[in-house]
Amino acid sequence: MSRNNNNNHNTVNVKNRKATFDYEIIETFTAGIVLTGTEIKSIRQGKVGLTDTYCMVINGEVWVKNMYIAEYSFGSYNNHTTHRDRKLLLNRKEIRRIARDTQQPGIAIVPLRLFINERGLAKLVISLARGKRQFDKRQSIKEREDKRSIDRMFKH
Repeated sequence: MSRNNNNNHNTVNVKNRKATFDYEIIETFTAGIVLTGTEIKSIRQGKVGLTDTYCMVINGEVWVKNMYIAEYSFGSYNNHTTHRDRKLLLNRKEIRRIARDTQQPGIAIVPLRLFINERGLAKLVISLARGKRQFDKRQSIKEREDKRSIDRMFKH
């Protein structure tokens, strides 16, 4: 593979911006994703969305649900469906830990970021997260605005 192609892989970095606003992040994991050929090609083009995406543990496996991957433009009759469930690849110890922690009330598995690593593989950063209350969200907004105003003061 040429050097230019490797640089293109690193440009794919899709973030779930809403996740850090709506959830308090407890712990993160990096998981591989089981994909079809047309799905990885669409991801490399950056045609993927993590809005309203969530994960579940089903029968000892972690699945990502409602992740949008656009159909590949050059895909023929064997193109993938855009919102299908996709299996995540984690080791047994991580899966057991995630399954145990999600038994607690208020804990969810939230996808934070999708990227392509240096080997050209798609990876999904997921986290165990606790939903924020309305007050916590207001606090986050206030902290962000305070940081912005401080940054502005130092720029001038």
